[in-house]
Amino acid sequence: MIPGLLQTPAYARAVIAGTIPHATAEQAATRLQVRLRRQDRLRAPGNPLRLWVVLDESALRRVVGSREVMREQLDHLTDLGAQPHITLQVLPHDAGAHPGVSGQFSLLEFADVTDASVVYLERFTSDLYLEKRSDVRRYSDMYAHMQARALSPDMTRNFIEEAVKAYAGTELRADA
Repeated sequence: MIPGLLQTPAYARAVIAGTIPHATAEQAATRLQVRLRRQDRLRAPGNPLRLWVVLDESALRRVVGSREVMREQLDHLTDLGAQPHITLQVLPHDAGAHPGVSGQFSLLEFADVTDASVVYLERFTSDLYLEKRSDVRRYSDMYAHMQARALSPDMTRNFIEEAVKAYAGTELRADA
């Protein structure tokens, strides 16, 4: 999936409906509000959150909501990737197996605190924060491997733009 910080409202709504089918309309609306409110940090004037994301190609290919929702979502990714504080990289299918295949994770680093990095694992029923240095180091190494195997930010922008064209067309091309 596209990480919550990068989701459009329509994509987020479709993700919530698809992954939590038992949620009431009120619960789904609350989850959507919280998800969108977190995105405010990306737009904070003067001190926006610095974000570097490695996306698996599958996140761009899996139709969530509809083709129009996906086209809008990928256009949004292109716009976000143009921001100086946001770096996007796509890890294409032909990169093969990689450390992220076993599940999505986030590394949280705090500029004002030395040695206070945390690994964040978002799960279905609860979230997990790993703070042990050995855990953080292991995930940092895995992330570095993913970054090295992913497309450059410029190649990623081109890749996403091609995927947008495919969503605007009648079918997705495997080589887009």
